Amino acid sequence: MADNWASGAAPGPLGTLDPASQQKLAEIKEKMGSLERTLEQDVARKASGTQSSPNGGLQLPGPADGDSADEAIPEDEKDLEPSVFATEDAAYDEGADDELLDLGFQLGRMRMTERIGGFVRPRLADELNHTLEDPRAFRGIQEPSRIRVPSRPRSPQTSSPSITSPLAPGATYIPPSSSFFFVAQPQRSSLSHYLPSKTAADTLVKQYFQAVHYLARTVHRPSFERQYEVFWKDVSNGIEPPNSLQAMVFAAMLSAVVSMSEDRVMQEFGVAKAGLIDTFRLATEMALSKANFLRTTKVETLQALVMYLIPLCRGEVSRAHSALTGTAIRLAECMSLHRDGSHYRLSPVETHVRRLVWYQLCFLDLRTCEATGPRPQIRKDDFDTKLPLNVNDTDLESLDPPTHDAKTWTDMTLTRIRFECNEMHRTIWFERPRIDNKKTTLTALLGKVQKFRAAIEEKYLPLIDDTVPIQHLTRHVYGILSNRFHVMVLHRYHNSVSLKLPDRLRQIILDSGTRVVEHAITIETLPSLKTWAWYSGALQQYHSALLLLLDVYESPMRKEADRIWKCLDYVFELPPNLCRDDKARLVLGDLRDKTTAYRTLRKVRAPTLMDAFVGSRRSISNPVEEHARSNTAAAGVPASAEFDFNNFHGVANGQALLAQQFQWSPPAVTDESSNPMESRAGSVSGPNDLEVIMNIDWNEWDKFFPPDLNNGEINVPDWDASSVYYQQQSYPSAIFPSDNTGYQ
Repeated sequence: MADNWASGAAPGPLGTLDPASQQKLAEIKEKMGSLERTLEQDVARKASGTQSSPNGGLQLPGPADGDSADEAIPEDEKDLEPSVFATEDAAYDEGADDELLDLGFQLGRMRMTERIGGFVRPRLADELNHTLEDPRAFRGIQEPSRIRVPSRPRSPQTSSPSITSPLAPGATYIPPSSSFFFVAQPQRSSLSHYLPSKTAADTLVKQYFQAVHYLARTVHRPSFERQYEVFWKDVSNGIEPPNSLQAMVFAAMLSAVVSMSEDRVMQEFGVAKAGLIDTFRLATEMALSKANFLRTTKVETLQALVMYLIPLCRGEVSRAHSALTGTAIRLAECMSLHRDGSHYRLSPVETHVRRLVWYQLCFLDLRTCEATGPRPQIRKDDFDTKLPLNVNDTDLESLDPPTHDAKTWTDMTLTRIRFECNEMHRTIWFERPRIDNKKTTLTALLGKVQKFRAAIEEKYLPLIDDTVPIQHLTRHVYGILSNRFHVMVLHRYHNSVSLKLPDRLRQIILDSGTRVVEHAITIETLPSLKTWAWYSGALQQYHSALLLLLDVYESPMRKEADRIWKCLDYVFELPPNLCRDDKARLVLGDLRDKTTAYRTLRKVRAPTLMDAFVGSRRSISNPVEEHARSNTAAAGVPASAEFDFNNFHGVANGQALLAQQFQWSPPAVTDESSNPMESRAGSVSGPNDLEVIMNIDWNEWDKFFPPDLNNGEINVPDWDASSVYYQQQSYPSAIFPSDNTGYQ
């Protein structure tokens, strides 16, 4: 019987199976075996905790990642499509000018390349042209003074129009040397050509630990301080320190100078800041070259390379920065930094340093791909390096080094929050294509985001004391990173050419986008946070402000228009004497002209698919939304722009950044029995109402965004369109709070 069973014969009176039945039986056995292996992996994953996933990748806080390839796509989400005008990839004509810097152009405080939010928009100028076509002209409402696009007043020095000025690098741009990789005969400069006095060096290292270390941590402080003392001991004895150590010291000094103001550099050292930056940049490059960084196996050399990249990759990033970052990632993988140090029986300090370096590379990977494309190089399944422990540096050298995160604030907490949020950004990068390919759903991704936020906020926010500046900074950094989650997921649907975004989703993107800009402005303007303001450009680039501008231009009756315009005045440095409609058209006109010029110089090719949709998007809204433009006078932003983060419309309970983010005013009373889907989606009008509403699984959505909090009521009721052109209005005083209490 055993022989018959092994050969495919069934025991018992049925006799031998025919070939088709044998094949089917084999398939069943194979599926059963696969199911058993899957169940075993699930059990092993749950037993292993939250640091590693079954495929070896990092497991973030919140629910474990599941493979949703076999999940059924909700029937009511199948029609939701992102904008066809945004793509990850860019193509260029062969005649492009490679001498042109690929930094894009400056528009107020925002710098734009052909990429916005990580996506290429080669037809942006055409989109803006159609946006600037005043909808009132189509309804017989002629106002020639409004249809024109205003221009900025020119100073005598800039009286002639020129594209050179907007394309020029900004003050934060630090390029790597063109000879860093390829040079005929590497110049081995002497250490004495770059080394400052011991007193000046001590000042810079102190500045590094105050302004850089907590925000962009790459070293174990006690270890580095000992190495620094050895460095100067060797110098005093006439011995040249190791090249890798030279590179680390010079990289720390470079970051320190970058973090200082122009006036302070001149006061402390008697030289211009730009000249001192160049000195330490060349010194670091010299030391890295002497350390043979392209073939090194020393973690210290790689650590110095990452320290060198951190001040370079902030607000203005070119492909040179991206190429260097890609090189650093490959070097790190060749040295197995993508494998956790615990696999190699390393000391707690060595393991900690390797984790720091790896996760700083993970951030640099995201930052450079946002600026230059096309997508992150590191995938979450490619590494199993654990997050650095949330402990103090001194704890790692104790007799009993910690093996778990501390449950109190430590000098590592800010960095740890950044690393975890960065990895959620990476998850979003790779989940968005899966939504497009119908392998997961928009609702599932936003649910994952909300669960992650809830876990992070439960773990870290109770540790923050806002009276301590570095902890207050942490709250704002988290505010930027966490609110960017929603913008990253939803911004591609904001200007879809086919259907209008439901107002409940629009409420989320407007709320989160405004908060991103507010937190960034606060970091840049609040005196107690000025020490760390130098790094703001690495956290965000004000691209959310463009999304907000387009929305309030098309729909000026938004409830939060005052708050949004306060942000826009700061970001785009708008003249205070213009009405809001003129301000919007001024920015959009500038953006259209500069985008056209930059695209012509860069010779960016647009996919042919986009041609069919140019001009097809029209805002699906009611007649009031289509022609109302606020004529209110805009107040300027004070030197220190403090925002009441707990007072977003309907929010005044101190929980604005907690898991249930959207504390809006209660929804209008509706009869849900007559049309339950309409009450859930919020106020949506137009010819495609039902189709739009059916694009989201609202039953699942309500679990993460309760309808009593996220109700879609985003417009001022009973908006008087006839008087908006003449009404004079100032910002309510509540928008300018007099104290820092209640920041979230």
